[in-house]
Amino acid sequence: MKKRYLILLTALIAASSCTKLDEHVYDKIPGDIYPETADQIANLSVEAYTKLKPMADDEGWWFLAQEISSDELCGPTRGSDWYDGGKWLNMHRHTWSNDDEGVNRMWSAFWTGITTCNQVLDMMHDLPQNPALVAKMKEVEVLRCLYYYMLIDNYGDVPYLTSAKNAPALPFKVKREVIFDSLVATVKSALPSLKPVNIKYMATRYMGFALLTKLYLNAEVYTGTPQWEEANIYCDSVLAGPYSLESNFLAPFVTNNENSSEIIFSIPYDEDNFQGFRLHMRTLHYQHNLRFDMPVGPWNGFCIVPTFWDTYEPGDLRREGYNIYGPQYDKNGNIILDGETHQPLDIDPYVSALYMQAADYTPTQIRTTGARIGKYEIKMGAKENLSNDLPLFRLTDFYLVKAELLIRMGGNGDDWINPIRTRAGVSAWSGATLEQLLAERGRELYCEGVRRQDQIRFGTWENAWWEKQAHGPSLRIFPIPKWATDANPNLLLP
Repeated sequence: MKKRYLILLTALIAASSCTKLDEHVYDKIPGDIYPETADQIANLSVEAYTKLKPMADDEGWWFLAQEISSDELCGPTRGSDWYDGGKWLNMHRHTWSNDDEGVNRMWSAFWTGITTCNQVLDMMHDLPQNPALVAKMKEVEVLRCLYYYMLIDNYGDVPYLTSAKNAPALPFKVKREVIFDSLVATVKSALPSLKPVNIKYMATRYMGFALLTKLYLNAEVYTGTPQWEEANIYCDSVLAGPYSLESNFLAPFVTNNENSSEIIFSIPYDEDNFQGFRLHMRTLHYQHNLRFDMPVGPWNGFCIVPTFWDTYEPGDLRREGYNIYGPQYDKNGNIILDGETHQPLDIDPYVSALYMQAADYTPTQIRTTGARIGKYEIKMGAKENLSNDLPLFRLTDFYLVKAELLIRMGGNGDDWINPIRTRAGVSAWSGATLEQLLAERGRELYCEGVRRQDQIRFGTWENAWWEKQAHGPSLRIFPIPKWATDANPNLLLP
């Protein structure tokens, strides 16, 4: 399925890149000569899915913002490397401005996805309607809801547009709770038209159930009113789907993870044909290319926050499975030497500081501290881009969501937590609390783009941790970028 998707994607991009574009209405779709048939219109939904591609890296910043801003991951400044104008420090310390790179690019990525969905839907609405076309339109509407879910989760009140050609030049913001209500209604109305199949790259009925679960799960944050019962209904629909827990907790993250029984919806990255997942480059030490026989040299950056490292209890298989630390060896079993110190490379899991300079730290402390991210398989010979899919919705998350909902509604969530803990080699719990559950979500869902949202929902976002100070609730959302408010002053209005 992944290969077929990428072939269709490549063909579509090729077709749309060789014709002069209609800049007034369309982005990459030539509106004058293509499409000619309803079938071609249906295939244009692929273009809307491609806008998920930037989300994992710095072109779109969604994954980076969710993780680097949380208590589990950081991008430390290592001597002269990784300062980059302070953007990584700002994101972790919550000292961003309305002109930080992450704030700017994430906003653009979400709106590109929304606008592309609207462009495709505008064209679909202009065609003679038939059941197949209507079903495809519903699918694209749900995909647009996914982009809007990401947008309101990160920015709060935003414009709400459901057409590209009829959009006002300077739209006003709409309250987040109003958008929430519309998203919920849109997805619910689409469910009968969505395919009840296990296709991980499509807005299927199960993806719709997952999206509704996440919306209702965070309803208190979005609207001020919790809706645990509604979240529970749709979570049960996800759990009743054609998915099952893997016996190996690393199976959903191998290179060929498109076959994982846990993944509900994912971004189908490919090292050659759908590039954009470079997490290994951002985290591995400079000399880790020798361990993985890589033709490119990694950048020695991201690592686990030391206080988060300490949340893994002894014997937790995920600590070693998700992280790279300790003595490092090349593909032939020889010890790797650091390129500057020429000492054996031994990754200390405890990073020395968020900001490390030569005046205060040794080259070894600067270059080799902090356990690196190894959750997503780095195959031998890995290139600059990984071929691992990035799961956006995964069954294990919804096991833990089910546990959370039961606890919040006065019940017991142990039966949904303990299969995950047992798989990880740690003891089962009895009477798990919300505090314990948040910690378990962190350990299990480390580096899956959910931690920022979890911390906000569980009320720990404003707390101090490691090198981040406590603050008020205003930082639960990012500011709308300055360039956007300069272009549209209506975005500054309440």
